[in-house]
Amino acid sequence: MRKHLMVYAALVLLYIAYNLFFEVQDPRTNAAINILATSILFLYIAVLAFVLIRKLKNKAKG
Repeated sequence: MRKHLMVYAALVLLYIAYNLFFEVQDPRTNAAINILATSILFLYIAVLAFVLIRKLKNKAKG
């Protein structure tokens, strides 16, 4: 689980770094990139939850 949290932290840092230093000048493109990056972050949260639930389920079985 620690590896997943480190990957998530790296994704968050990349998202913050992009918004601070590498913004695209076109507002529509920048908004699209932000929406895509945020979607990836929320998808990864869902993956983390799925992995955690699966681990808890397997731990309860055996």
